[in-house]
Amino acid sequence: MTHTEHRRYHFTDATDTVLVRLTIDGNAAAFVELVERHSPTCLRYAMRMLGSREDAEEATQEALLRAHRALARYDGQTAFRTWLMSILINRCRTTLLTRRRRTSRIVLDDDAVQRASAGDTSVHIDLRDTIDRAIARLDPAHREAFLLKHVEQLSYDEMSAITGVGISALKMRVQRACDQLRTLLAEDRHA
Repeated sequence: MTHTEHRRYHFTDATDTVLVRLTIDGNAAAFVELVERHSPTCLRYAMRMLGSREDAEEATQEALLRAHRALARYDGQTAFRTWLMSILINRCRTTLLTRRRRTSRIVLDDDAVQRASAGDTSVHIDLRDTIDRAIARLDPAHREAFLLKHVEQLSYDEMSAITGVGISALKMRVQRACDQLRTLLAEDRHA
């Protein structure tokens, strides 16, 4: 076992809190372990929230960079994952806001868009694509709550800590997202 492999093995057993402390103390490899642990979850969430791999990768990278810069302010009162997700959610919100501003200045020719997006109707669209399209059509606040609850499987307490939104409001958002998804999926099935 090489020295790097031995150190890697050691870090896999360390808690996030220990890795944060080691990173603050100057151990860059400890932060690499944090990134390896949490970046897949961050990227998955950002992909579903933003609908673009490029935007998701950028938001994830920015969130991890911001987390690294702010590690000294991490107080350990919440789980590191919760703290990191709150940073990521803010990056996703900013990206959505920027995108909305950018696209609000563009006038779309709906007929041209429809013609350009019309593909081979014989191509079978799998269930995953159908669900992803339906999730992408949700209002951003409902999509955010749905993804945190049903994809990331966070508790309402964790969701509240991440988003700053009250638990009852989050429960309502998740319920509305589920209701809207049922409607969208039913419409897609009958289309």
